[in-house]
Amino acid sequence: MNILGMRKIWFAISLIIIVPGTIALIMWGLKPGIDFTGGQELEVTASVSQSALHDLVSTTGVKDITVTTSGSNNLLIRYSDKGLGDSQSIHQSVRDMLAQNGITEVSFSSVGPSVSKDITRNAGIAVAVAALAIIAYIAFAFRNAPPPVSPWSFGVTAIIAVLHDVLLVLGVFAILGHFYGITIDSLFVTAILTVIGFSVHDTIVVYDRIRENLRRYNKGFEEVVNDSILETLARSINTSLTVLLVLLAFFLFGGQSIKYFILALLIGVFSGTYSSIFNAAPLLVVYNNWKIKQSKKSK
Repeated sequence: MNILGMRKIWFAISLIIIVPGTIALIMWGLKPGIDFTGGQELEVTASVSQSALHDLVSTTGVKDITVTTSGSNNLLIRYSDKGLGDSQSIHQSVRDMLAQNGITEVSFSSVGPSVSKDITRNAGIAVAVAALAIIAYIAFAFRNAPPPVSPWSFGVTAIIAVLHDVLLVLGVFAILGHFYGITIDSLFVTAILTVIGFSVHDTIVVYDRIRENLRRYNKGFEEVVNDSILETLARSINTSLTVLLVLLAFFLFGGQSIKYFILALLIGVFSGTYSSIFNAAPLLVVYNNWKIKQSKKSK
C-alpha cells in the first residue's frame, strides 16, 4: 500500500475537516463557561433527573447551566449570572422556582471565575513555549538520524500534526458553542493538553521506526517512510481503538459533568491517530523533497 503516494488526498481530507471549524473559531470563538466567567452554585435535594432539573432552571433565564450529582441524593446546579442583573435577585428567582417545584435548596455559593483572563493568556503562552520545547526535544532525540532528513524537521512536522488536532477540537467546540450553547471549562483545557500529549506520542512512534529503517535499509527516503508507516499502522490503530472504545463507553454511559470533556478527547484521539499516520510522516517527505529542490536551484 502506497500511503505516501496518496498524500495529497490525506492533506485534502485534513483541510476539509479543519477549515470549517477554524472559520467558526475566528468568527465566533469559544463559548466560555462559568469557570471563565463566574456564576452561582446551588446544591439541592431533588427527586427529578439532571436533564429535568436543567430544563426547570433554564426557565428563569440564566445561562450556561450545568447539573451534576453531589453525594448520593443531592444535585449541584451551576449557572452564569453575567449580564443578568443583581446576583441576589437572580438567586432568589431560581430559589423560588425550585421551591414551587418541591425542590429544596441545601446550600448556595457565588462562584468566581477560576480561570481568569490572565491565567488564560498565560496558558496560551505556556502552550507556545511547550511547542517550542517539544520541537527542541524531538530534534535532540533524533539528532543521530541518518541523512537525508534533518533532526529539526522531525520536531517541526510533529508540531504541525499537533496543530491539526488542536484546531479540529477547538473548531468543533466553536461550532457547538455557537449553535448549541456548549461551553468550555477547565476540563476542556485539560482535554486539549491531553490531546497534545497523545498526538506527539503517536507521532514519535512512527518517527522512531523511520529512523531505525533509515539505518537498516539502503532505500530511497520516500520508500523507507512509507514502509515505516505500514509497519506501525496496526500498532497505532489498535492502541487508539482501545482508547476510543473506553472513551466512547464513558461518553455514552458516563455522567453529564464529563460528557463534553470526553467528547473533546474522542475527537482529539481520533484526529491524533489520523495526523500521525497521514500527516506527520508525509509532511516529512514533502519537506525533504522541497529541500532537495532548493539545493538544486542554488547550484
